[in-house]
Amino acid sequence: MLTLVLTGLLAGAVTGISPCVLPVLPVVLTAGSRRPVRVVAGLVVSFGLATLFGSLVLSAFHLPQDLLRDAGIAALALLGLGLVSRRVGELLERPFARLRGRTAGPDSGAFSVGLALGLVYVPCAGPVLATIAVLGATHRIGFGAVALTAAFSVGAGLPLLALAFAGDALAHRVRALRSRARAIRVTTGIALLAVAVATAFDLTAGLQRAVPDYTAALQKSFEATTSATTGLRRLTAAPEPTGITSWLNTPPLTIAGRQGKVVLVTFWTYSCVNCLRALPHYESWYRTYRSSGLVVLGVHTPEFAFEHEPANVAAQVRALGVDYPVALDNDYATWNAYGNQYWPASYLVDASGQIRGSHFGEGAYADTEQQIRDLLTVAGAGPLPPPTDVPDATPLEPTTPETYLGPANAPVALTGDQPPPGRTRTLHFPAAVASDTFALDGTWTASGESLTAGPSARLRLNFRARTVHLVLGGTGTVTIDDNGTLTTVAASGVPKLYTLVSGPASRRSTLTLSLSPGLQAYDFTFD
Repeated sequence: MLTLVLTGLLAGAVTGISPCVLPVLPVVLTAGSRRPVRVVAGLVVSFGLATLFGSLVLSAFHLPQDLLRDAGIAALALLGLGLVSRRVGELLERPFARLRGRTAGPDSGAFSVGLALGLVYVPCAGPVLATIAVLGATHRIGFGAVALTAAFSVGAGLPLLALAFAGDALAHRVRALRSRARAIRVTTGIALLAVAVATAFDLTAGLQRAVPDYTAALQKSFEATTSATTGLRRLTAAPEPTGITSWLNTPPLTIAGRQGKVVLVTFWTYSCVNCLRALPHYESWYRTYRSSGLVVLGVHTPEFAFEHEPANVAAQVRALGVDYPVALDNDYATWNAYGNQYWPASYLVDASGQIRGSHFGEGAYADTEQQIRDLLTVAGAGPLPPPTDVPDATPLEPTTPETYLGPANAPVALTGDQPPPGRTRTLHFPAAVASDTFALDGTWTASGESLTAGPSARLRLNFRARTVHLVLGGTGTVTIDDNGTLTTVAASGVPKLYTLVSGPASRRSTLTLSLSPGLQAYDFTFD
């Protein structure tokens, strides 16, 4: 737990000095006398609560995911008006002054300013926030998740508090500023209004992208530490499948009911390209060793919202030729029971129900198969068939990282402008697209996990890989311009992974995609 808290504090501090802090700096630096602690305290409280519970509450009531951000923008605008206009300020403060039994003072409302800033600041958080969001999505927010969120929020607030005190100290040292309290108050109000307008119209995105992300390496290292800290624990007895919403290819089964058999528990999701490359190995082992006592259980734990739909999963299980048992773990209950953190992941359970091995990610298939054969032999299986010979398709060369497109997954690999969450905007390609990023042209709508194409929608991708895949939803076509060579991919049916281009060797290149209106683009993956 101590390591978890320290990781959260350090990761938060890194976020607090990253370029993402730029939109809230004007307010922090003009916090005014005796206000820095209150402003930052309010920011930390709302930032932490929104981070931990915001997505969960909004999803429960089927509300837009950017509602909290919009509420923060509205609150900043009202507070700014209250500081600029004394009359508006008195009207806003009057209900709270009555509750406190005192009149509104010039420094009142600082905590409220911080509360509004925290809601605007939530989308800024880096990799550790992604871990917190996954914990929230599991609907099992425990003490560890609360401790991580609290530590992260406090860590993010510390650099901002230092900046606020620096601005406060400067104001106290400059005599001319002391006699201009009213002017400072109005200046702070204007800063609040400016931040509200800039955030509402996404005017700071270009500035944030223009400033080098000097904290990226540190954030990635904290992400790895956090995953290790919050995730896997040493297991002995294999947990039973729990919280399963439905079963495919089998009636409900248990580990205890498979006593005397070897069980391979795999975690996967159908639009994950890494999982799809591992599937042929699982399927081959199931068909080869089923008669010798092997049971393969595929636990389908969804990443995207469309993967929660049983009909979508069932259709893809059929299309992919998966004939071993599949359990739909929509609420992450079995995922949590195993302390899992990865797609794909596998846990090998011996004939007495004990976990004897695990593997995370792709590769090492020969080693896993040898463990299966050893455990089957120990369990008393007769002569085993020869080992399988499925090619290992794990990429060996470095490729462009997986690239999410929807605002819910905070797309950072983007050159140029993008639509604000929940809004439609007509965009234009920039002069150049940076390596391992994409850019947009034409009309696009940003919503949740995807970008939806409108009229004349195009996407330009600068990548390094042999093969480019894209998760698409809806019905339509994607025309791919690969250095003058045009091909078309038709999309229909359930949202799933489509291969756009594939070549014999990895290369650095640029694709321009033209998408039919209504198509939803979720995620690029590469190999």
